[in-house]
Amino acid sequence: MFQRIMIANRGECAIRIQRSCRELGIETVAIFSEADSHALHVKKADQAVLIGPDPVKSYLNIHRLIDIALKTGCDAVHPGYGFLSENADFARKVTQAGLTYIGPGADAIDNMGNKTKARAAMVAAGIPITPGSESSLEDVDQALTIANQMGYPIMLKAAAGGGGRGIRRCDNDDELRENFMITGREAMAAFGSDELFMEKCIVDPRHIEFQILADSHGNVVHLFERDCSIQRRNQKLIELAPSNFLDDDLRQQMGEVAVRAAQAVNYVNAGTVEFLVDHNHNFYFMEMNTRLQVEHTITEAITGIDIVSEQIRIADGEVLGYGQSDISHRGFAIEFRINAEDPKNGFFPTPGQITRYHSAGGPGVRIDGCVYAGYEIPTYYDSMCAKLTVWGLTWPQAVRRALRALNEYDIRGIKTTLPLYRNIVASEAFSSGEFNTGFMEQHPELLDYKPYERREDIAAAVAAAIATHLGL
Repeated sequence: MFQRIMIANRGECAIRIQRSCRELGIETVAIFSEADSHALHVKKADQAVLIGPDPVKSYLNIHRLIDIALKTGCDAVHPGYGFLSENADFARKVTQAGLTYIGPGADAIDNMGNKTKARAAMVAAGIPITPGSESSLEDVDQALTIANQMGYPIMLKAAAGGGGRGIRRCDNDDELRENFMITGREAMAAFGSDELFMEKCIVDPRHIEFQILADSHGNVVHLFERDCSIQRRNQKLIELAPSNFLDDDLRQQMGEVAVRAAQAVNYVNAGTVEFLVDHNHNFYFMEMNTRLQVEHTITEAITGIDIVSEQIRIADGEVLGYGQSDISHRGFAIEFRINAEDPKNGFFPTPGQITRYHSAGGPGVRIDGCVYAGYEIPTYYDSMCAKLTVWGLTWPQAVRRALRALNEYDIRGIKTTLPLYRNIVASEAFSSGEFNTGFMEQHPELLDYKPYERREDIAAAVAAAIATHLGL
């Protein structure tokens, strides 16, 4: 087993990996920019190294990262998610330096990270894909021709995209003309490539993804599905596992296809095969994420499998040690991304200092976070400051537990998505389990919430008013 692992990431992602390493008896090396000098992932590592002054570019400096890993005596590098986690060049250079990359090989990242290449590989493997352009689009005229052949609406997407960025829906020729250049610029800024492709828009589908694990000995299994349908602007907000929408037959069928998709590209390590499922339960391959997913926690909750530990074991050459028939799921899990954002102001980021922090707890409650009272949320990074995961034996119990935990969770000093989630979970629309990717657009009333008031807040306000009245 590895003796020391460098985590090429920050925040709650780095902390999550540190926890599995600690249970496996592996030391960790954290990296940090000057902006992250007081971050929790720095405090919790066995060793921490300043990577540079720039808050963003420092984490993307491949040569500096590898140099630190070598100088600190690391055996391996874990990329986490975001930053360089789907950068084939990084994976390749880590390996060339004599280190182990904890993730799929560079070729798999290349082939599955580019959406047009991935679609071609899935077609060759007989995997159902969403109708769309066979390759990247040459120009807007070609895009218009294909769109009119397929019929609107269509989705214009960045070929090198991910994380819900570089995607725009077009309902007619005018919107396609307008969005072609905009999406190209967004793609270039986010992914370093303005290559675009097109897919037929499946209206109000379910977004279902299957977690897979594959070792280097030819064994591939899936850990069942996650439903990621509650989104805003293609960015996931709430995820649950398993999906209320799938029956056992469809679950088995989609799981087998996900395994076949991984086998078709000789995939090794953890990955996620994502599908869109329409109203008639037809499903289509959308993409494969060649990394650990933010929402892996709910899969761990229903299966009891530590996905990060499995990543490390697989990278170390171990055999999975179990087959598909050995894996089962129990109950329901829901994950909430607690973002430093103002939902009433277009989910605009709200960086600043946290003046009070009290996390939820109790049975079936898990917190993956990186913030604390007094912590200053920087302006440079993703706005997610914590993830709340709840588990219940039944869907109604999971919903009740989620509402209880959300009401316990208290973050002050900044605006967060917590009040919105309390409103969503308390609604019939959510508890019914009947939702799709259009959920937020279909229920604008859920954004009409009032600031949450606890009993102690009301008591303090009353006491202050009485004191003022009495001149105390």
